Amino acid sequence: MSQLKKKILIIDDDLDMCLLLSKFLSRNGYDVNTAHTGAKGIAKFKEDNYDIVICDFRLGDKDGRDILQEIKSITPTVIFLIITGYSDIKIAVDVIKMGAFDYITKPLIPDEVLTVLNNALNQPAEAHLPVNYNQIDTTAADNKMKGKTAVAKSYTGTEEFLVGEAGTTKDLYKQIEIVAPTNYSIILYGESGTGKEVIAKTIHGMSNRAGKPFIAMDCGTLSKELSGSELFGHMKGAFTGALADKEGHFELANGGTLFLDEVANLTYEIQASLLRVIQERKFKRVGGNKEMPVDVRIIVASNENLQDAYRKGKFREDLYHRFNEFSINLPPLRDRKKDIPLFADFFLQKAKHELSRDIEGFEDDVMQMFINYSWPGNLREFRNVVRRSVLLTQTGRVNAKTLPWEITNSSASLGATPPAFSHKNTEEEQYERQYIPAFAPPTPLKEYDLKDAASRAEYEAIMQVLKQVNFNKTKAAEILKIDRKTLYNKIKGFEESNH
Repeated sequence: MSQLKKKILIIDDDLDMCLLLSKFLSRNGYDVNTAHTGAKGIAKFKEDNYDIVICDFRLGDKDGRDILQEIKSITPTVIFLIITGYSDIKIAVDVIKMGAFDYITKPLIPDEVLTVLNNALNQPAEAHLPVNYNQIDTTAADNKMKGKTAVAKSYTGTEEFLVGEAGTTKDLYKQIEIVAPTNYSIILYGESGTGKEVIAKTIHGMSNRAGKPFIAMDCGTLSKELSGSELFGHMKGAFTGALADKEGHFELANGGTLFLDEVANLTYEIQASLLRVIQERKFKRVGGNKEMPVDVRIIVASNENLQDAYRKGKFREDLYHRFNEFSINLPPLRDRKKDIPLFADFFLQKAKHELSRDIEGFEDDVMQMFINYSWPGNLREFRNVVRRSVLLTQTGRVNAKTLPWEITNSSASLGATPPAFSHKNTEEEQYERQYIPAFAPPTPLKEYDLKDAASRAEYEAIMQVLKQVNFNKTKAAEILKIDRKTLYNKIKGFEESNH
């Protein structure tokens, strides 16, 4: 970018969005102006020469296509970005054919907008010219947009849901697309680390509540005494320590979405209060007398089947049926083998940006280890492994020496017993047979003394137990009758000796 500030015109009828984006881009060195209707936007563009236009697709007075066409007729090389809350490939292809540089779905992620702007400014002026409709290669336009629509943004923008290539992932996204525009309550099932909160944010971001709050609450961390206050708020003096009035999660989420993670941990008493609020759409703060109306969409998550829980008397059946208007099972990462390279690159780009490291990619053997590993911690573990490797990498590509011991020494990932909610289908099984070779048994040591033999036997015993429990170190320590710290120290010792 030159020393002169690039001038941006934002055309959007969402005043809050204009203000937020304007402040963000101004802080990043742009000269920003705004308009809240299509007509005013076009008038402002005619009055001044703008380098970039960021325009909402659906405005009260004009369609984004019309604004794009009129502005391009004035300055064909202007950089034009379309923003919208509607994921539609047809719209995306249309606006790109008309000369838009890119298409961004709401809710906007400021950092992503900044990245797109920087990419656009690095393109030659000819790249921003409209394309002749009769000569357009629609396949190229479609392919360009597949990458855009393959990512559904979470509400906070801190994480993203990748549609990916695995059949299980595509099925998951189809369910999300179907249920997101409704007001159905949803139960998300899945193991720890499969991205239940990310999915909840994705659903919220694709719904008509996207402009309203998304509030998440971890029910597993709440004490019995404070859960009511956290959900419904409290009045000053309602209990010891209530020094001021406090808004609860329902109040904060009004108009938007409330996500309750590990909902099975709520007490029966709180479950009864929750049921009443859902039925009557109003609540009272703890210690208060005033009933307050509330409109929230509820998404809950559990790694335990709530139907089994209510049959065992651990969860209210009536509350379960209130939640269970729609349920989605999140596949574990080991059943999404085809998506592993996509996630590896996705987490790599995130870590490179976060740590300011210039890493080209992964060595081939590293990617093979990723594919063969069972990922008991799922996407959360995968993200942390990549971040750790990027931090430790001293060369241009991530190599096996930067990986944790359990990944470089694992050969049991394919033999792990799939847990409940497994989604493996024929496509994944064919992929594994084609791309994942069987591990050869370890070569026996030719020479070793008694100490080496004991160390080797201990290593093999620990590995065997770790494989049996799918690398859950807490369970492994219990079976081995050692504490977790000792297990970690032994693993660290094996790792150091191997490197």
